[in-house]
Amino acid sequence: MKIKILLLFIVALVLHGGIVAQSFKGGVTLGLAATQVAGDGYWGFNKAGIFAGGWVNFDYGEHSALQLELAYFQKGSRHNPNYEKNPADFPYIFRVDYVELPLLYQFKTGRFIIETGPSMGVLVHYYEASDQLIISDKENANRPTRLTFQLNLGMQIVINERISAGLRANSSMINIRQNNVTGDAKRLFWFGQFNDALVLAAYYRL
Repeated sequence: MKIKILLLFIVALVLHGGIVAQSFKGGVTLGLAATQVAGDGYWGFNKAGIFAGGWVNFDYGEHSALQLELAYFQKGSRHNPNYEKNPADFPYIFRVDYVELPLLYQFKTGRFIIETGPSMGVLVHYYEASDQLIISDKENANRPTRLTFQLNLGMQIVINERISAGLRANSSMINIRQNNVTGDAKRLFWFGQFNDALVLAAYYRL
């Protein structure tokens, strides 16, 4: 009798594991980001970057899911001078590369997925130059912070059972600079500079 109960228990665990495994999905994503830095004095999403990584998705209801992502995310700002309008204008480039970890709630209805949630970014590299003068060094008092915090809002459309495409807005909520030396934008309780990105990406389920 005890053996039968043990066998039934093992079968139940296997079946439960199979059900849970069916609830998890995973894959890769690749996209292009248009970015700017609010508060740096240059307007427009003029800096292009790569958004690439992997994701794991867990369905826990008919319309609800959680998605965890790990992505390499290139952000920054770019200004290309217009010498005809302003001969004293000069070029500016600011590149910041992050490993970013979004945790998103997804609401699924039909072929559409609405998603929102926070993400944390870890700075892995940055480069900054103004009028071809490089200012990305350890002595730069206004260099980027090591960690960033963002909010995300986006929508995906399901193309087939393996592929979907999405558009997402990604905005920093805290100052991305170590010291508030420059930047007049404000979010929450902080003045300073903030990354903004619009991401167009494809998601492939493995």
